[in-house]
Amino acid sequence: MQGKVWKFGDNIDTDLIIAARYLNTSDPKELAKYVMEDADPEFVSKMSEGDIIVAGENFGCGSSREHAPIALKSAGVSAVIAPTFARIFYRNAFNMGLPIFELPESAEIAEGDTVRVDMDAGEIINITQAKRYKFTPIPAFMQELVDAGGLIAFAKQEIAQKNK
Repeated sequence: MQGKVWKFGDNIDTDLIIAARYLNTSDPKELAKYVMEDADPEFVSKMSEGDIIVAGENFGCGSSREHAPIALKSAGVSAVIAPTFARIFYRNAFNMGLPIFELPESAEIAEGDTVRVDMDAGEIINITQAKRYKFTPIPAFMQELVDAGGLIAFAKQEIAQKNK
């Protein structure tokens, strides 16, 4: 995956990712319209499909709502890179098929940079700055969840394969 970087700070909680006032729906397309609205009201109109969020420490803290990774993925965010993630967000992201990467050096990446994530090599390449970073490897099973599009899609594939 490759995209333009949008930067956010430390402790971006699930209320900033998708505000509680929009949780009267679980329609991904509807949620996508409001992703990151309280952190940057123009985010959705500025970003493009495939762009990447680079954030500070503890991304996804707060409530355990699955709406947060659903909204990000549905808005077209291809990945989130941060030094650390809240544990429940970490698991929810993989369950929803949103790839996230722990990178201690994420502060070195600037907004507007173009980065490429090479999951096979375990590397994030900042094309703009000509820098390479190794990220914390994703466990194989969690990579399978992302490849399948999330836990539900993975389970459906497993059932279909067993029924052949």
